[in-house]
Amino acid sequence: MYKIVRKRSLNPTVSLMEIEAPLIAKKAEPGQFIIFRAKEDSERVPLTIADFDREKGTVTIIYQIVGASTMELDTLNEGDCLHDFAGPLGCPSETDGLKKVAVIGGGVGCAIAYPIAKKLHNIGCEVHTVAGFRNKDLIILEDEFRSVSDILKIMTDDGSCGEKGLVTDALEQLIKDGNQYDEVIAIGPLIMMKFVCLLTKKYNIKTIVSMNPIMIDGTGMCGGCRLTVGGKTKFACVDGPDFDGHLVDFDEAMHRGTIYKDFESHAREASCNLFNQEEK
Repeated sequence: MYKIVRKRSLNPTVSLMEIEAPLIAKKAEPGQFIIFRAKEDSERVPLTIADFDREKGTVTIIYQIVGASTMELDTLNEGDCLHDFAGPLGCPSETDGLKKVAVIGGGVGCAIAYPIAKKLHNIGCEVHTVAGFRNKDLIILEDEFRSVSDILKIMTDDGSCGEKGLVTDALEQLIKDGNQYDEVIAIGPLIMMKFVCLLTKKYNIKTIVSMNPIMIDGTGMCGGCRLTVGGKTKFACVDGPDFDGHLVDFDEAMHRGTIYKDFESHAREASCNLFNQEEK
């Protein structure tokens, strides 16, 4: 059993949990993920590691409350325990040799971008971060990003905080300002990562994306997380989650991501009804 030692709300739909998991914390690296089950009969859900503390033996996860499983997870509080918490899984993000990097995060994807930006900063890399959100109420980890970024640009769709516009607007301006990046790392919604890659391909800048497709077992056996990368089939759980963004078939990935949309909607509705009945 894995004890929740800290829980806090980051915005109305996103929460953070710090979990007591010393063996995972000992081995965890940015870019890797865990798979949890909130209770014994819960489904397995992958979440990228948002942070870790080897001395305390804890792993931090950040999740958006969008479906039945994350709704169930959010019913747990400090002192409660998760039934399963397996990891670290996947390949760590490659940071060796990087001197100047632009880290692009979109929405809750910023939870994945932060530990990578933090590691890059800690190894002496110059880090320029662009974080995009729909509005100011949805911003997460601003202070954390500011502490590890040489430049931080906050973008909002409505201009309610930072600059109005898309992350690609800010990234292109940074490039036009003369910044020469060894690499761009983009993490967020598929459509955002696709357009970041279209932009960086125009400027011939290597771009890494973190893919989070439907995943079941996390060991490459189920095949649910398959992607097409450079015309070849890859599995996000064992070959990734990081891939060369210029080689990813984003249109296929977006189509596959809608396969279980109706099922997820029904599961969420059933969970809402169950929680409402319990509250009564």
